[in-house]
Amino acid sequence: MPSAQIAQPSSVVRADDWAPPLQVSPEEEAAYYVSRLADRRFVSQYGGPDNSRPWYIAAERLGDIGLPAVPLLFSRLHTDDAYELMLVLYALQLATQDPLVTFQTDGDYIQLPSVLDPDANAENRRIAQQWWERHSSRLEFR
Repeated sequence: MPSAQIAQPSSVVRADDWAPPLQVSPEEEAAYYVSRLADRRFVSQYGGPDNSRPWYIAAERLGDIGLPAVPLLFSRLHTDDAYELMLVLYALQLATQDPLVTFQTDGDYIQLPSVLDPDANAENRRIAQQWWERHSSRLEFR
């Protein structure tokens, strides 16, 4: 595998880390990153050598994509992979803060009490599902 395809720990995350190959639309970009959530190699590092932290590339990118990522993330909410679910929930918290979402939900977004903790997955999943039940019929994706 070429070295450019392996996430190397570094103190700065580059915007081109693990970029999708032929991104055409936000929906296609979102689909690419959703497909990478379970990949434990799909991580970079930020912070200094004394305070290095993981940067979950796919989840962060999905948060940036916002509204187009939301239905794809909800389609993965029932995964049996605890790591993937943790990142799905984190990405949902980020993506539902998109102004295109909050405009349609009167400012309501998924607010999780604890993120990036697999032990919180069950409670976070319940919170996300309740949000979806309240707002899915109001959301216009295109």
